[in-house]
Amino acid sequence: MTLKIPAVLWDRLYVAGLLRRYWAVLPNGTPAYTGARFERLTGGGDQPEVANHFTPADFIAVDTLSVDVPVRAVLHVLEPTGPNPYSRLLSQIPVDLELAAAEERHVAKDSPAWNLWQSLRDVDGIGSVGAGKLLARKRPRLLPIYDSVIKKVFERPSTDLSFWSDVRRALRADGRMLVAHLEDVRGLAGLGEDIGVLRVLDTAAWLHGRDEQLQLRGSFRAARR
Repeated sequence: MTLKIPAVLWDRLYVAGLLRRYWAVLPNGTPAYTGARFERLTGGGDQPEVANHFTPADFIAVDTLSVDVPVRAVLHVLEPTGPNPYSRLLSQIPVDLELAAAEERHVAKDSPAWNLWQSLRDVDGIGSVGAGKLLARKRPRLLPIYDSVIKKVFERPSTDLSFWSDVRRALRADGRMLVAHLEDVRGLAGLGEDIGVLRVLDTAAWLHGRDEQLQLRGSFRAARR
């Protein structure tokens, strides 16, 4: 299905403002949103020395996005009994491939990425959202983040098994106009190129959606993500 991008997310000044808010640093030196450390923590989950295996830092990173994985589940992934199925599947997912340049087979059902998502999802305490964020940590340029706020902003169906594919199509459409827009607002906001276009899209959509939720509730409490 087509990815329904709200018109306001095409407003470059508005989106750049959202990005600046998200990556702002408070007077005490801490990030305004802990999720701003998601991809940069310890240099990133896709660094060559860690790209094909999960580390404790990956679980700390997803915690910055409000996913609290129980220690027992963390140990299950970090110290599996027998051959490590997670590392095996990670090694089959390209590290430097951008989603806009990927083929459908890279994100389709039964791809290594899909199978790894299913394997992690089935670990007690991780679930579908936690699994997706772990994958986004390891392959930030290929696999987009998905959660309940993103689902609402993009008007996704109740059972959503095509988000990766739909984002891929949106990025490739109209001469990759969305990619150009996301790169433009990233520069306007003063972010480094280590923040990929998928994360720019995710952050803008999430903060926009979060603002709308808080307005409906009459509250502007800071969120952890």
